[in-house]
Amino acid sequence: MVPTYTGTMPVTFTRSTALRQRAEKLFPGGVNSPVRAFGAVGGEPPFVERGEGAYLWDADGNRYIDCFGSWGPMILGHAFPPVVEAIQKAAANSASFGASTASEADLAEKIVACYPAIEKLRFVSSGTEATMSAIRLARAATGRKIIVKFEGCYHGHSDGLLVKAGSGVATFGIPGSAGVPEEIAHLTLALPYNDLAAVETAFAAHPGEIAANIVEPIVGNAGCIPPAPGYLEGLRALTTRNGALMIVDEVMTGFRVALGGACELYRLEPDLVTLGKIVGGGLPVGVFGGKRALMDQLAPLGPVYQAGTLSGNPLAMAAGLATVGFLQEHRAEVYPKLEKLSATLANGVANSASSAGIPLTTNRAGSMWTWFFTLGPVTNYEQAARSDTRRFAAFHRAMIEAGVWLPPSQFEAAFMSTAHTDADIEQTIDAARKAFAII
Repeated sequence: MVPTYTGTMPVTFTRSTALRQRAEKLFPGGVNSPVRAFGAVGGEPPFVERGEGAYLWDADGNRYIDCFGSWGPMILGHAFPPVVEAIQKAAANSASFGASTASEADLAEKIVACYPAIEKLRFVSSGTEATMSAIRLARAATGRKIIVKFEGCYHGHSDGLLVKAGSGVATFGIPGSAGVPEEIAHLTLALPYNDLAAVETAFAAHPGEIAANIVEPIVGNAGCIPPAPGYLEGLRALTTRNGALMIVDEVMTGFRVALGGACELYRLEPDLVTLGKIVGGGLPVGVFGGKRALMDQLAPLGPVYQAGTLSGNPLAMAAGLATVGFLQEHRAEVYPKLEKLSATLANGVANSASSAGIPLTTNRAGSMWTWFFTLGPVTNYEQAARSDTRRFAAFHRAMIEAGVWLPPSQFEAAFMSTAHTDADIEQTIDAARKAFAII
C-alpha cells in the first residue's frame, strides 16, 4: 500500500478524476506513457490543461510549480513566446510536407556548431528512434552484434535496449519486457554504471564481438547519477582499444547541462551522439549523428536503411530553431541562472531533510537532479534501487498537494527552467520542509 499525505489538501481533482476514468476506458492504464499513471506514488494524476512559464494548470484549475518540464525539454519554460511564434508561423504553411525544407539544415547547422563530434546527422521523431538507428549503424560499421549498455540507463523502448533499462521499467519493477525475444536480449550486455572494470571484463570475454557501448553520460533514468571522475574517458579508451564504437545518449542531457551537453562538459569525443528533448523545443524530435564517414553509410548513400515519413517535421524544426537559437545567443545568462536556481533548490530541500532527520541523498548535474530517499552515495542503479520508494511516494503526494509537481517516480530526474523564479524556489523548499515534517 502506497502511503499518502494526510494533512490539509489545498487542491481538488474532481475533473481530473472524471477525465482519468474516461481515459481508462480508452488507453491501457488510462495513459499513453506508463509513468503518467502515478502508479508508483499513488493519488490522483492531474490532467493538464495548460502551461505557462514555470507553471502548469490542471483541469480543476489547480496551479503547480513544474519541476519535471515535460521530462526535460522545457528548459525555457512553457509557452515561451519565441517558440510559440515560430510554431504558429510554420503551421500557417502546413504541418507536414514529407519533403525536404530549408529549416532542417538551419537547425542541423546549429546542432553541429554546438557538437564537434557531429559532422552529419539525421532527424527522427523520437529518442527511441535515434538510439535504435545509432545502434543499427554501429553494428553495420563494425560488423559486430553485441551492444554494451549500463544498468538503469534507458535508451528508449526498442527491443534490444529494454534490458535493465531503469526509468519506467524500474518504476514498475519489470526486469525487461514481455515480448522481447531471448535471442535479441542476449545481444545486449547490461553492466553496472561507473564500473570500468566490468566493461574491461566484458571486452575480454567477447573479443571482436562488441559493436558499441551506449551510455547516458549522466544517468537520468535511474534518477540523476553523474559519472565518476575518469569514467567516461575510460569508456572512450576501452572502446577505441577494442575496435568498438562509443554512443553517447544525450537525449536528456543535450543542451541542458551545457550548450554542448555532456560532450562539452566532460570533453568527450564519441563516435555517435543521440539527441532529443530540447532539440525539438517541446515537439517530438530525435537526432543521431557523428563523423561523416559513419553517417555516409546510411541510405541513400550506403547500405544501412533508416527512414521516417515525419522526420524533420517543419513544426518541430521551427520550435527547435527558436529554442536552440535562444540558448546559443543567451548562453552566458541561461546556464549560470539554471545552475544558481538548481543549486539553491537542491541544497535547500536537502538541508530541510537533514533537519527533519529524513535520510536523503541529493545528486545533481546542472539543472537536473534527484533526491534519493536513502543514505550514502548513489553512483549506480543498484544503490539507487535501495531508496525508500514508499517514503518518496508520500513526499511526492505531499508536494503535489502543496502545488509542486515532481516527476512521479523515485527513478526519474527533475528539471529546472529559466522561467523559475527565486520565489518559486522558496515556495518549493517550504513545501518540502512541511512535507518532511509529516511523512
